[in-house]
Amino acid sequence: MFDLDRLEWKDRAAAVLTGASAIGAAAAGGSTAGSGTISPSFTEVFMVFQGFAMNGMMSVNYPPVYRSFTKNFAFSTGVVPWRAMQVSIDNFRASTGGNLTNDSVEFLEKATLVYGSSNSTTKRDLALFARDTLTTSANATATENATATTTASGVEATVSGIKAYVELLSVPSANTFMTVLLIVACVIAAIAVGILLFKVILETWALFGSFPKGLTGFRKHYWGTMARVIVQLILVLYGVWVLYCIYQFTHGDSWAAKLLAGLTLAIFTGVLGFFTFMIWKTARTLKKSEGDASGLYENKSHWLKYSIFYDSYKKDFWWVFIPLIIYMFAKGVVLAIADGHGMGQTIAQLVIECLMLGLLIWNRPFERRSGNVINIFIQIVRALTVACILVFVEELGVAQTTQTVTGVVLIAVQSVLAGVLGILIVANALIMCCKENPHRRRRKEAEKLNRDLDNLTPLDARNSLLMDPTQRPMNGKYDHDFKNPLVKENSSDSFMNEPANPYAGATPLRSYTPLSHHRATSSDASRERLVSNAAPLGGANGSPPPHDRQPTLPNFNQPQAYGGGYRGVNHAY
Repeated sequence: MFDLDRLEWKDRAAAVLTGASAIGAAAAGGSTAGSGTISPSFTEVFMVFQGFAMNGMMSVNYPPVYRSFTKNFAFSTGVVPWRAMQVSIDNFRASTGGNLTNDSVEFLEKATLVYGSSNSTTKRDLALFARDTLTTSANATATENATATTTASGVEATVSGIKAYVELLSVPSANTFMTVLLIVACVIAAIAVGILLFKVILETWALFGSFPKGLTGFRKHYWGTMARVIVQLILVLYGVWVLYCIYQFTHGDSWAAKLLAGLTLAIFTGVLGFFTFMIWKTARTLKKSEGDASGLYENKSHWLKYSIFYDSYKKDFWWVFIPLIIYMFAKGVVLAIADGHGMGQTIAQLVIECLMLGLLIWNRPFERRSGNVINIFIQIVRALTVACILVFVEELGVAQTTQTVTGVVLIAVQSVLAGVLGILIVANALIMCCKENPHRRRRKEAEKLNRDLDNLTPLDARNSLLMDPTQRPMNGKYDHDFKNPLVKENSSDSFMNEPANPYAGATPLRSYTPLSHHRATSSDASRERLVSNAAPLGGANGSPPPHDRQPTLPNFNQPQAYGGGYRGVNHAY
């Protein structure tokens, strides 16, 4: 029997944790992605927890210890037990064509769950019929993976797969989709109210004082922020949403619930499809005009609109989010359609996980090396986990002892992974306070450089002919070690061969003469000396110069050849 009183405080805690985790995942993506985002981000960790929960939904013969372990991650898939909500859903189903006889909260309160496949269910029913003399038939319609039998000891329901997982949490299987829908609606409402409340606080703050400049963008674009957070939430939940919608189509009994499942699945798929198309179209336009898709990261408008999908990837691998969406869709479809067929589920899931692992190893698409290492390790654990689940497939007939040992090993590995990811999230939260997203940093630097170039004036020191040619601006400062490529360091024909200080370690070519005295006493003598030392226009005998004579530059390394040195370089003033 289920002890609902004992589970009540856990139910509410799980509901709060679901909302907080989803908001954290969305906020991380909104700030990023998150999120490139330092790995592991909230989104990545949340998807890891979803993987643990989805493993528990497979139609295999799990040991009780592993089944209880996977139940702890149900909040990540939106399955939150809440009796008042389940009663409301039962009433909704009853009014829209649902059958509450064997699939309601009241039935689960009286039933004892027995886990097994359809074959073991039939054998158990026959044994109970032969042994119990007070057996009465239950007023129910048996399904391929669940039956109910009324005996002297009470009501027993044999379940497996998704039904077994959700009913362990006191959620009737036919109520699964509506439960998740209401939980997600509550989370979206909490996000909207929280953002609007923060907006009101900022407006009030602005009336009585000035708030930090970093919050100005949020104040102006809070609607865009809200949209980004909701889209990020859709991306995080898309895989499990596909699972529950298809499960509602195949196992549900309420026509209204099926209609809602179809509409919401179309909306979620349409939103992701729209953004995928817009990003692809933008990247194609940028490649035609600029040669590559770097504008997705460098253009602020594109970054604000679409970065939640590719912010953690390298510029050449912006498209990796598309295989990720396909990966989530495929996992949800396989798990829902093949419910009750453990062998088919396990093999299909193993193929999907291996393909994703191959994609990550081949491309290593994450911007940071740590992101590649962590995500490849996570994917290896996922693939090995599904491979180990083959041990629990009933058709293979593996011994019970081997199954129990394998279950304990899976618990140890997944617990260690969850703990490490939790520690890394705390570390990343500290790092993100001090370290900026590399894509955002480069975009900010480019914007600052463009502003600096636009602000140049003819008299600006950065554009002045008086600026030292051996210096160049770097990030608002000057690099004194920069070597001008137009200046030859070892050329005998360049006056730049002189030392920076003409007086350091050198003997003046002539004595220092005050400027006033030079002007007063030597103007006539200088004029006579220039005339007397001038070369004649003709030859030595006054004849015209030869036709092949070419002008030459003076050799500054031989100053004595010009009567006391070149009088334009080594003046003492």
